[in-house]
Amino acid sequence: MTHIHQTASVDPAAELGEGVRVGVYAVIEAGVVIGDGCVIANHATICTGVTMGAENQVHPGAIIGGPPQDLKYKGEPTRLTIGDRNVFREAVTVNRGTVQGGGHRR
Repeated sequence: MTHIHQTASVDPAAELGEGVRVGVYAVIEAGVVIGDGCVIANHATICTGVTMGAENQVHPGAIIGGPPQDLKYKGEPTRLTIGDRNVFREAVTVNRGTVQGGGHRR
């Protein structure tokens, strides 16, 4: 059973799998896909353009899928695809790919 804390902000256009847990003040933006059994901890942010596999853990304060920090990036839509059973520790940032049609895979 999926559990979303009442203070979390989950866009209605996000897709959450079975058994996903979303913590206090977490933010999940539109267009995000989160696989079964993932845990999104308090104050974590999952940005538009992220597809996440099953059983991932995102710890407090992490930002997953923010815009690239590469100067070649011009605002075009890009993606970040994450596989299964990854752990993103506290306050980590993982950005989307720089080039449209490309993207990072973790």
